[in-house]
This record gives sequence, structure tokens and C-alpha cells, in this order.
Amino acid sequence: MEYRVIDRNTWKRKEYFEHYLKEVPCTYSITTKLDITAIKKQRLKLYPTMLYYITKTVNRYEQFRTAFRTDGTLVIYNEMLPCYTVFHQDTKTFSNIWTDFSDDYDAFCKQYNEDVLQFGTRETMMAKPNMPENAFTVSMIPWISFDGFNLNVKSFDYLIPIFTIGKYKKENEQYSIPFSVQVHHAVCDGYHASCFINDLQEAISAILHIEIK
Repeated sequence: MEYRVIDRNTWKRKEYFEHYLKEVPCTYSITTKLDITAIKKQRLKLYPTMLYYITKTVNRYEQFRTAFRTDGTLVIYNEMLPCYTVFHQDTKTFSNIWTDFSDDYDAFCKQYNEDVLQFGTRETMMAKPNMPENAFTVSMIPWISFDGFNLNVKSFDYLIPIFTIGKYKKENEQYSIPFSVQVHHAVCDGYHASCFINDLQEAISAILHIEIK
């Protein structure tokens, strides 16, 4: 895990950061519908594919990789990896699993499958232990579609983005899925969140033009 320490005295975002961290502590969420027709037409497994493209897009943006370390140091991680929920049908509870990220789609999906196989039946909140600090969370709620979703995080020092995915729908041979992004305004403005969502959609749509092994 590598990172760059931010010098807050010379940081161009200093004024905005301090305003939305201290003066007007503010997080916000954006909910949209992603077109996942390409994923369905290529018959790819939905959850790991979404995790792959979300993580790949997160790693393009410093705004989604900025965080406080436990010692209070403000840093930008070189790379983030996903921590995601798996559901236990018998107890109706969930567990968190994290998976190392690989830019190679097949390698990532292989590691995802291995992690789920090894840790997916452990009915504890953190099924895979020792989660790295450069991880962000993704939740899947496949039982319901939604037009808005908001989390209430008490700590305004939590700068890492949170993603929530809902139940997909099919309409006129097109598939869409609700997708919510929650970020901290201290490090991420509406412009950055919009660019992220647009880039994620573009990456997913481009799957139709990729030869799948």
C-alpha cells in the first residue's frame, strides 16, 4: 500500500476542505441509473463485474482516494480496493469481504471467487480479516430498486466514498440498475462525482466491444 501525504498548507483545495470539514461539515449522495445492458448481453456475473469497474474508476480519481490515516495524516492512496457485502440467506445477515484489486478483469474475478468461496459462509461482520486501510465499501441491495439512497455517517472525518447498488430492471431489451455514490464534500465536489459516474457508465458500455475470454 502506497500513498502521498497532502501538505494542507500548500494544497489548492485547502479552503474548500476546511470549510466542508469544519465550518459546514457536509457529505452528500447522488443516485442514478446505470445502463448495464452490456454486462447482461455478455453474460458476465453482475456483482464482481460491477466491483471491478467501480474500483477501476475509483482509481482514476484522487478525490475518491483521499482519506485520513489512523494517525490523522491526510493522504491520497495510490490505489483503492473494494470491500463488499455478501448475504446469508439463513440468518438474513451480511458479512464484509475485501478483495485485492487487479487491473486484469479475469484475475480480479478469480480472486473474488476465491475470497467468496473461502470467507463467504462466515457469519460475522468482517468475514475476511485484516482489511487494508485503502479500502472502500460497496453494498448490494438486490431485493429492491430505488430512486434515492442516503447513508447517515456520524463521523465527518470519514472521507472515503461509499457505493450502493440496487435491483436491476429490464425494459425494452435494456437493463438498468440503481447506483448511489456517497462522498464527503471536503474532498469531492459535484463535478468530480458527475465525472466519476459518467466514466463508470462509459466503461460499462464499452464491454460490448471487448472480447471476453
